[in-house]
Amino acid sequence: MDKHPVANHIQSHRSTRKFKNTRIPEEIIKEIITSAQWAPTSHNVQAYSIISITDQTLRVELAHLCGDQKYVKEAPAFFVFTADFYPHSLISRRLEVPFEMEETENVIVGAVDTALAAQNALLTARAYGLGGVMIGGIRNHSEKVAKLLKLPEWTFPVMGLCLGYPASITDQKPRFPLYGVLHENHYDANDIEKAIVEYDERTLHYYSNRKPNPKQSGWSSQMAAYLSTPRRPGVTAFLKKQGFKMK
Repeated sequence: MDKHPVANHIQSHRSTRKFKNTRIPEEIIKEIITSAQWAPTSHNVQAYSIISITDQTLRVELAHLCGDQKYVKEAPAFFVFTADFYPHSLISRRLEVPFEMEETENVIVGAVDTALAAQNALLTARAYGLGGVMIGGIRNHSEKVAKLLKLPEWTFPVMGLCLGYPASITDQKPRFPLYGVLHENHYDANDIEKAIVEYDERTLHYYSNRKPNPKQSGWSSQMAAYLSTPRRPGVTAFLKKQGFKMK
């Protein structure tokens, strides 16, 4: 069976971190953001906003807060995808009805809506010959980012997105074996260890041959290190400060 062009487009994903110093036409930017708006959304809530960062001083500050990721300040375009229930709070206030936002479900809805919009944006950007990389580091210092971007209550940054014309093409990072991801009717743990071993072999080969920044480690050792320490412990306190009590 011939692979469908859309499937081929999606499955050719790779992160781009080096960009040409070429401006992205405004009409393409508008198409990218319009595609983001057509992502699936829970109950048509559309719980996100997209902030285009064009001020270079602000870019430099955000790059530092993201862990000194230089492509945040160097990419031709950088967006911050933000979960956003602020418009909904205004509606509830205007209509004088309760604004029930204390459940953890609302954080999940906001994060999912925002992530789906960001993925649509990246896929559309790539269709126009651009490359990009998602920036989870935007949550490293959520409160400082919120202050810089003047985020109101009922909002929180979910991810950044760097976009531009690729200066180089990187190798694709392998993915977990399909049989370790796809289950039928119920979760089947029988082959998970086998999938991990297989994936460790593939990722060790990928990382040891990667240029630049080769590594002599596979997926298991990287995940063990990644999950052995608390991740962004300030996020919960920040979300509660923004109004999300997460009961």
